[in-house]
Amino acid sequence: MTKIKSYWLMKSEPDAYSYDDLVREGEGTWDGVRNHRAANNMRAMQPGDLAFFYHSNIGLEIVGIMEISQTGLTDPSDETGRWACVKVKPVRRLRRPVTLKQVKADPALAEIEMLRLSRLSISAITPEEWDYIIGLSEA
Repeated sequence: MTKIKSYWLMKSEPDAYSYDDLVREGEGTWDGVRNHRAANNMRAMQPGDLAFFYHSNIGLEIVGIMEISQTGLTDPSDETGRWACVKVKPVRRLRRPVTLKQVKADPALAEIEMLRLSRLSISAITPEEWDYIIGLSEA
């Protein structure tokens, strides 16, 4: 049975951890998530899933694509051992970043989870939203 790939959007403040930092590392640990919905999204991830890397606070734009490389890990920054984390690897930088302003202004993305739950650091992306955002980055 072939698993259908899932898509995600993961936010990070670029002054704390940027897409360039991930590229330099080659594989990074996505930890520090303390929101239950975001953590549940992370627990649903499988190796091979793809995620957009979104620069929050500074830039406010989707800048790259990463692949989920390891799942089911315990967050090393959590002393209680209750929170999960995943490992991610860079795939590629988007040809052109897709800004939050573009996403908000586009009726085709009106239902995207990142807008409906704007404080959520890890959100699900539908395959249609994924393809549409890739198209915007290549326009």
